[in-house]
This record gives sequence, structure tokens and C-alpha cells, in this order.
Amino acid sequence: MAKLYFKYGAMGSSKTAQALITKFNYEERGMSVWLIKPSVDDRDGADILRSRIGLEAPAESIKPKDDILALYASRGRRDVVIADEAQFFTTAQIGQLRDLVDEENVPVLCFGLRTDFRTHLFPGSQRLFELADSIQEIKTICECGAKATVNARIGADGRVVTEGAQVLLGGNDTYIAMCHSCWKKRIRLERAERGQQKLEL
Repeated sequence: MAKLYFKYGAMGSSKTAQALITKFNYEERGMSVWLIKPSVDDRDGADILRSRIGLEAPAESIKPKDDILALYASRGRRDVVIADEAQFFTTAQIGQLRDLVDEENVPVLCFGLRTDFRTHLFPGSQRLFELADSIQEIKTICECGAKATVNARIGADGRVVTEGAQVLLGGNDTYIAMCHSCWKKRIRLERAERGQQKLEL
């Protein structure tokens, strides 16, 4: 039986690279892959999925109002669906990926972030935690050596950002993967330097 997989990790944990390697592995065995990503992820172009280590492949861009089940039916049968940046899919679309598994018996592998820069779950990620058959963390480390779990957003002034829109696309210049302890310490230090009140974290 096919399963819905969610493989999550902090920024820089090689999620996209692993998605692309997984695609290669399936195709090397003569299997067909439908590679998709949310349309909001247009950093490298609307229809390109590119990892930080240089791997890339064409990917279909899925808009928030798209019905993934209907799109899949129009594209023809595939052996596997691989979805990157899955945190940006709507909760309805995560449900449609679940339906693909149940109704078409096709495995769906989702890669993405668990939480945003304030450590809050993305709606898409939350729904994946609720619906996935298999959940696996892709680990990366903080500069202190501890496991990184926070996607710290860095502002133009080099300080950690704690307010703003949940979605802001960026790379190494915008986000740093940190452990929760280092993230809190850095925010408190920066706020103390500016004479601001302590932030509840």
C-alpha cells in the first residue's frame, strides 16, 4: 500500500537536495515522477526546483486554488509524487495529496519546514503531521553543535526578526538554522543592546 510521507527539517538541512535525489533514484529504476512545488516558491523560477548544492530539475508549480487531484488526473498516471516546500501548500491541498495516496495508491513524498521563524507551525505542515503515515526529521545543526530546530529570520540590520509575515522567501542571507537555546539567547542579547523589554519565547 502507498503511503503519505512527510520529511521535515530546518533551513539548510538538504530537504530539496533529498527530494531531487529521491526523484533521480525513482527515475533510474524506470519509474515516472510528478515533481511539484507551491507557486509561492519562485526563488529560482516558477518551474524550477533547485537545491543549495546545485541540483535542479523542472517542477510543476501548484497555485493555492489548484486542485491537485484534478491536476494529477490530467497529467496521467505516475509512479510517485514528490512535493517540495510542502509547508506552503494549503490544508485542502494536503488533503488532496492524502486522497492521491488513498484513491490512486500512489506514494506521495512531501519535503518541507515544520515551523516558521517564530516557531509556529505552517498550516500545511500541521496538516501533514495530522495525515502523514510516515514522519521523518531531516536533521541539521546549529553553530553551537546542537540540533537546529528554529528557522531564525535575519533582518537587513543583521538582527533576528521576531515579527512579520509568516511567509518570506529567502536563503542563507535571510534565514539561519539555530537551536532553540541559541535563538532565545541571541534575541535577548539583541533586545538588551537596544534597551527593549524581554520577549516572551
